[in-house]
Amino acid sequence: MTMSVPLDVLPVVTAAAPLVGPPQGRWTYADYAALPDDGNRYEIIAGVLYTTPAPGTGHQITSNIIATLLTIHVQFAGHGKVLTAPVDVELAPDTVVQPDIVVVLSANLDRITPSRIIGAPDLVVEILSPGTAGYDRREKQDAYARAGVGEYWIVDPGAQTVELLTLDQSGYRSHGVFRGQARLPSSVVTLPVPVERFFQG
Repeated sequence: MTMSVPLDVLPVVTAAAPLVGPPQGRWTYADYAALPDDGNRYEIIAGVLYTTPAPGTGHQITSNIIATLLTIHVQFAGHGKVLTAPVDVELAPDTVVQPDIVVVLSANLDRITPSRIIGAPDLVVEILSPGTAGYDRREKQDAYARAGVGEYWIVDPGAQTVELLTLDQSGYRSHGVFRGQARLPSSVVTLPVPVERFFQG
């Protein structure tokens, strides 16, 4: 008897089903790069291969707005480069992620190679989806902290909020959750627009 999944059960990030490759906990960038293009989206954190669900349209609209604003105020202003998913970011030999948006400032442009970013971007933006929210706040947040990503924005399209985290010696510290007319107190980029503009798609 075949069981179907109800439509109101959303896909979530999970450790990948067995694939040809090393055991879980032993995956590296080389193993990841050798995966066939099977239509799935993968990331590695601490050697564990994860399968991540494709983002929905609302997620993509928000991502596009934020990336456009960052491109105008970072890349066009000559302060660095803005890249969007899918782009591989090798934070460590056993940790490869595809953030929604990354900013690499001019001083660190050597981290951008033809195949991937190697090392920590200056800013990572993750846009929460129902199936990725826990993963973005646990596994990915911890990976970004270990790698030394200086600033991390967690964008919640449902609540229309942005939490801004910066790294110090003890890990990430939240500067608050911002919405509406608030402007982000970023140390990486100055955006002269209120947070509500992120969600006006």
